[in-house]
Amino acid sequence: MELSQIIPHIEALIFASDKPLPAIEIVEHVNNALGFIEDRATLDQVDAAIEGIKEKYDSEFYAFELKAIGGGWQFLTKPLYHKTVAQLNGDKFLKRLSVAALETLAIIAYKQPVTKSEMEAIRGVNCDYAVQKLLEKDLVIISGRREEAVGQPLIYNTSKSFMDYFGINSADDLPKINEVLMEELVQATNVQEAQEEMEAFENNEANTAIDVVVEESVEIVEEHKNETNEENTKA
Repeated sequence: MELSQIIPHIEALIFASDKPLPAIEIVEHVNNALGFIEDRATLDQVDAAIEGIKEKYDSEFYAFELKAIGGGWQFLTKPLYHKTVAQLNGDKFLKRLSVAALETLAIIAYKQPVTKSEMEAIRGVNCDYAVQKLLEKDLVIISGRREEAVGQPLIYNTSKSFMDYFGINSADDLPKINEVLMEELVQATNVQEAQEEMEAFENNEANTAIDVVVEESVEIVEEHKNETNEENTKA
């Protein structure tokens, strides 16, 4: 089957889907739609077509792009236009997780599978409410029990919705801890350098102001001396 024949169908499927669409499902849907054709689409052909579609929408002429997230493919607005789209979605678009929920979610994401007691050992506080909220938002799931632990506690993993929410394809796409720490170190260094430059500038400004005052004072004294000498000469 020619790629040019299946590309429009793939675009339509991904555009119409309300969730990331895996390539294997796309193959099935395309073949069902074109069932009267003997030449069936293969996974390799669909993968090649998807790459062509992705390259097409990576162009600056389009406000959206094709992204691999949550184990599938989805059209998403490019970051440059997020604020524009936010005007249509209002508060729903701007909703944020609480700090406690984000901390708990980060622990689950990097330590999964993880029990609630392990989360609490890391955070140092009770995580019941944060975990409950994450479960309600479908960002984490209960994936089983830790059989070897006392009481066989529940274990938690991030969900498919988590990957959709953060625009990643798998947990492997999460930023590495050492990269995050290094970035924070660089930012802290930049802030320190900026503060030092500002202090140097302020000190320079202060020194300049002092020099001006001294020069003006010397001029005033000199003028006063000249006036006194002139008066003494007249006398």
